[in-house]
Amino acid sequence: MSVFKRGEVWWYKFTWHGEPVRESTKQTNKRVAQQMEAARKTALAKGEVGIRERKAAPTLREFAESRFVPFVTERSADKPRTLRYYQNGLRALLAFKQLAETRLDEIQQNQITEFVARCRAEQLEVSSINRRLEVLRRMFKLAMEWGTVEKPLPKVAMLPGAKRRERVLSVEEETAYVRATMELGQNILAAHGKALTGIRARLRGIEPVKPRDPFLLRDVAVVLLDCGLRPEECFRLRWDEVRDGALRITHGKTANARRVVPMPDRAMGIIEMRRGAALSSEWVFPAETRSGHVEASTLKKPHRKACALAGVDYFPLYTMRHTFITRLAAHVDPYTLAHVAGHADFATTRRYVHPQAATVREAMERARKAWGGHNSGHSDQTGATAPSAEQLTNN
Repeated sequence: MSVFKRGEVWWYKFTWHGEPVRESTKQTNKRVAQQMEAARKTALAKGEVGIRERKAAPTLREFAESRFVPFVTERSADKPRTLRYYQNGLRALLAFKQLAETRLDEIQQNQITEFVARCRAEQLEVSSINRRLEVLRRMFKLAMEWGTVEKPLPKVAMLPGAKRRERVLSVEEETAYVRATMELGQNILAAHGKALTGIRARLRGIEPVKPRDPFLLRDVAVVLLDCGLRPEECFRLRWDEVRDGALRITHGKTANARRVVPMPDRAMGIIEMRRGAALSSEWVFPAETRSGHVEASTLKKPHRKACALAGVDYFPLYTMRHTFITRLAAHVDPYTLAHVAGHADFATTRRYVHPQAATVREAMERARKAWGGHNSGHSDQTGATAPSAEQLTNN
């Protein structure tokens, strides 16, 4: 050891690759000074062979606040629903301290299991738990991509058994629902007409507020049923996106969501009626909301009333998109169907197609007719064909 004393403190001096190294330890104890000299040489040796000190990984909460939140906020600035999705999932994860206060590289699979058990104890649906797990998986993936951790993080697997939207409206249910939306609009107008002749209007001079858009639910429902848009895409339609008999979707979850959707006659008639009575707004479906256009919350109560009035079991608005895609699937090829739906591939579209019993039965009957009545299309070498129902009964 080459330490020497200058005044009251010890210094060390040595040569490293021909360069002198002389530094003060600021220590009065020789033993400590020697240890500091050895540590300094070790640090230089590590740097020489490319070894670096391991940096402590942040906790899940620290990583979320310093890097993950700014990242998703910037990437999802024009996607409010996606941003809310991450915010809600992150809020639930950080509320579970066993995960939130643990360093990323120390998180174990059993802690994720405990988080799932906690969610189950809160009686959450499998789909709700999976949404939270998806946020955690996204955080782990980014932490490894950014080099925040130096080892692979635990695998976050989704829970099986998540409920999928399987419902498709029948023609009778659709007719009853649309008729109910029209009746609701007529009731609003009737209530306004009655208020015009009421005591408040006649004697007190208080003019009732004129309904702004009494048939809003009907118009939105027709566009959803006839064009298969996502509800959010429909809500955010602008007038400059409606031209040449088609709807131009310029925003969406993916690049494939940006597409042109032709309008059938019924939807086109609704849009043209709205254009003729358009309020001074850039939106096709304006509403008194922060965004200026209709939101899911705007239609929540009217939609529930329409279902009850129509005698139809309650269904989310998204069911109309499933109904459209299922019906269209019987008449177009898979690639056209995926394009109209705004999906990147048919694997996604397939989850929206729910063949109904009546549809399958009709297809089977058409197939049998194509085979030639009772002929199955298969014969043996003697030319025998499949027996008919009558022959089977007689036997």
